[in-house]
Amino acid sequence: MNRKLINWIGLTGLAALISYAVAAYLCRGAFPGYNWMESAVSDLSAETAPSRQLWDKLSSVYSAGSIVCATCVAIYVSEIKKSTRLFRMGIYLFTVMNWISKIGYEMFALDDAGKQISSFQEVMHMAVTALVVILSIVSLILLIISGIRNKEVRGVGIWAAIFFAMMLIGPIGMKTFPPQYFGIAERFSIYSAIGFNAVLGIYLFNGFETEQVRL
Repeated sequence: MNRKLINWIGLTGLAALISYAVAAYLCRGAFPGYNWMESAVSDLSAETAPSRQLWDKLSSVYSAGSIVCATCVAIYVSEIKKSTRLFRMGIYLFTVMNWISKIGYEMFALDDAGKQISSFQEVMHMAVTALVVILSIVSLILLIISGIRNKEVRGVGIWAAIFFAMMLIGPIGMKTFPPQYFGIAERFSIYSAIGFNAVLGIYLFNGFETEQVRL
């Protein structure tokens, strides 16, 4: 295919996933006593976290790339009128979720890493998290339904189902796993949205012309 600039921008979704994964891995070394198996990823970027400065640097590509990718995907499917309104609505809601995540978490970062949620800042952080989760679930369900109904976007629907399952593992695991495994369960939810954004970016790179996700 003859790729345009907007198609190449789809690769920012993959870059965002890599940036986040690298930040989550390397920042553990800058946070003495941090145990990734029992602690949330957001603890690494808390206001008082010793890893905050390193996190801001390593996750900068994620911070910008996730928004750019999701927004360009939404613009592209709107311009080419991809599939049905239901499919496009799923994409739009997923994009809105990314914007709320970007703005909300920067405005209401955790005050203290690993501490009890008590301040207004921390309560709002949890409110943003709840909204992000709701929008993620609704958008993925719409895309799964679209994939079932329309063969042309079945691949997207399958990927949406995979990441939706990952998203559910998060809260289920946090409720059922012992506290020392909280961090593992939480990462399923975190990486489900970031991973799906990367997949959509690859679809954008390929112009949504094929159901095979490939570079």
